[in-house]
This record gives sequence, structure tokens and C-alpha cells, in this order.
Amino acid sequence: MARHEFQPGKLVAGFFLATAGVVYAGDAGGWWDTPWFVMIPLVTGGLCLAGAVALLTHGIRRRRAGARRAASGAANRGPGDSHVAG
Repeated sequence: MARHEFQPGKLVAGFFLATAGVVYAGDAGGWWDTPWFVMIPLVTGGLCLAGAVALLTHGIRRRRAGARRAASGAANRGPGDSHVAG
């Protein structure tokens, strides 16, 4: 199985869309009565929250990657990166 990076934004979006599906299925099955206007804030709110989580995750990963590059940059100098004054 191929490994991939964990993406919390997609997890949040999937949770809210699955919740909307369960609410809609319960209404369609006759278990409860859901007004039509409940679905709009549920879906849009979930997608906005997922976007915010994805943006936050992207910022954290970008900062960590920059810190890793800065820490390993001193050890990984190329042949043209001499610090000796010529």
C-alpha cells in the first residue's frame, strides 16, 4: 500500500460532508425532519473550517521544512559554496 502524507483539511471536510449525508439520509428515511436551511451552514461551515485547517497545516509544514533546510544547509554545501575569502 502506498504511503501518503496525512492531510487534516481533507479529514475535516470529509467529516462534515459525511455528517451532512447522515442528516440528509435520516430526513429521507423518515427518522427525523430536517429543515432545508440546516444543510447549507453545515456544508459551507465544514468546508470553510477544512480550508482553515488546510491553510494552518500548510503553514506549519512550510515552516518545519524551512527549519530543516536551514539546519542541514551548513552540512550540505556544494563545491562552489566555499566560505574561504579568495
